[in-house]
Amino acid sequence: MPDSPRQGIDTNTVDWLLDSDPVIRWQTMRDLSGASPREVAAERARVAREGLAAEILARQGSDGSWRVADRPAWLSTLFTLLLLRSTGVDRTEPEVTVAVTRLETGLRWSDKPDGWNLRLAEFGGNSFFEGEVEPCINGGVLALGGYFGHPSERLARRLISEQLEDGGWNCEAPESKVSSFHTTICVLEGLLEYERAVGSAPEIAAARLRGEEYLLKRSLFRQLSTGEVANEQFLELAFPPRYHYDILRALDYFRAAGVQPDPRMSAAVALIESKRLPDGRWPLDRSYDEALAVSLGESVGEPSRWNTLRAMRVLQWYE
Repeated sequence: MPDSPRQGIDTNTVDWLLDSDPVIRWQTMRDLSGASPREVAAERARVAREGLAAEILARQGSDGSWRVADRPAWLSTLFTLLLLRSTGVDRTEPEVTVAVTRLETGLRWSDKPDGWNLRLAEFGGNSFFEGEVEPCINGGVLALGGYFGHPSERLARRLISEQLEDGGWNCEAPESKVSSFHTTICVLEGLLEYERAVGSAPEIAAARLRGEEYLLKRSLFRQLSTGEVANEQFLELAFPPRYHYDILRALDYFRAAGVQPDPRMSAAVALIESKRLPDGRWPLDRSYDEALAVSLGESVGEPSRWNTLRAMRVLQWYE
């Protein structure tokens, strides 16, 4: 069993997280409980074969897609696969390797000018990990390619070429000259995963730094011009987020990127702390799960293991 949780961690909440699906349990052991690397590795090895991640892998279609009735294949495939990445499943597990190969060889992005479609590979178009046209989508695709062993230099370079003068990104560019919180966080996550996959990449690192400054200058949720909350939904803790921005998603990105805590994050951190329930857990404020091929088993308004795990590790990193 894991050692005692780290100093300052609520042990009852940690126990609640450990009494969970392997996808939550192994990350809790790694980030919160003080478990040894051997214990963490043993628990992570269960992820591809038990629980949520195993269900995602089992629901892949023979063409490589994940499909949901009345939803376009690109939407359900992209966001179900992003959820698989969130589980932290080991990409070298045979079940994962097979799934990624099936996707890469079976599907292509449409080569129509507006993209936004997936079709069988025999009809041509970009391979899945080469992406399409929208930077918010391509940020997710780049993150998936980096994580699952198919980093695309062409896609990474396309994204840094689309960075706006204020440091962020926007799917409405070039018509819009002002960046979007939503698009910016998607691209930052993609660039970070790409860097992890390929190693030192100074141009990518510089673009990420400018994107991070875009968020930090706005205290992660404020309008630069007025200091007012840019969007009330940015203060709602969502999982899965799909392409939507919120302060917990941003803070977990900064934590994962190894950024030193910055005073400009303090208001967002205080808001996260204020959302802690009396029992030490965090609620699910919002969920963008309508295109997922699986059920998360969490309800809006109820305590959320996903949000609790992420909030606890963000607070530990910041403090």
